[in-house]
Amino acid sequence: MNKRERLEAAIAGQSVDRVPVALWRHFPGDDQDAASLAAATIAFQQRWDFDFVKVTPASSFQIKDWGVQDIWLGNTEGTREYNHRPIQRADDWRALKILEARSGALGTQLKCLKLVVEALPDVPVIQTVFSPLAQMKNLAGGRLLNDLRQNAADFKAALEIITQSTLAFVREIAATGAAGIFYAVQHATSNLLSEAEFREFGRTHDLRILEATRNCWLNVMHIHGDNIYFDAVADYPLQVWNWHDRETGPSLKDGLAKITGAACGGIARDMVMLRGQPAAVREQVTEALAQTKGRRYIVGTGCVTLIPTPEVNIRTAIECARLPQG
Repeated sequence: MNKRERLEAAIAGQSVDRVPVALWRHFPGDDQDAASLAAATIAFQQRWDFDFVKVTPASSFQIKDWGVQDIWLGNTEGTREYNHRPIQRADDWRALKILEARSGALGTQLKCLKLVVEALPDVPVIQTVFSPLAQMKNLAGGRLLNDLRQNAADFKAALEIITQSTLAFVREIAATGAAGIFYAVQHATSNLLSEAEFREFGRTHDLRILEATRNCWLNVMHIHGDNIYFDAVADYPLQVWNWHDRETGPSLKDGLAKITGAACGGIARDMVMLRGQPAAVREQVTEALAQTKGRRYIVGTGCVTLIPTPEVNIRTAIECARLPQG
């Protein structure tokens, strides 16, 4: 099977020659320039030959043109720290304007994506897209939840602007030849919102964005955090779900019972992939294969692979995934 055939079979629950595998990471420093991020992403794929590639820009890329500033301080996840957020008062939300997807930071990221797609013609490539709520968190920091609850009119006006900007961006992604998007949801958790709040401010706008990607064949959703509202996103119109299955429920087996596509995960990115020995990686992949019977499953971590992850652990995960299925 080629990579697309393997992934489509896995998503449909059909037999595969081997279980697909995909890991992705941040490239701090490189993520400040389209050509540099493309080159780093391409080199990582050429090194490991995953079944799909996730292009992972800095989390600020969708909101850069609204005035955020961030800096790389050595986080092992590869994320940058925000040193200026433009939302300092409730009425600052009203200053946001719809962004033009083909120019500014969004246009730069489309150029990066196109470079990756063109360099890897036989590999499905997906583009990271943050949900509107996730973007608002990075714009406002700690005041986000207070504004959501106490300044609803300003908050909802900004939420609509951000949703419109995100829609404009995702509509341009297909033109690059990408297979789909990696949709990052960070607020589907009782640690931050009630389920009713998530459905009002998160789910409603997520579904509008995912509707714009229906013609893509490989849309992956990441549900970040623990104590997640899995049932509130289990019917989203996409093909693959990724969550911290080793740190929070549901398990891979229980998650697959709730969704129609495939699950990607099975390896704890910190305690096992980063800190563990190869035997621990092998044990978790083997157990994940037993949970899923090797169907509707993609070997991966529950979130982005940490930068210092030992190569031997990456190699072990790939080798375990690529054992023939029969």
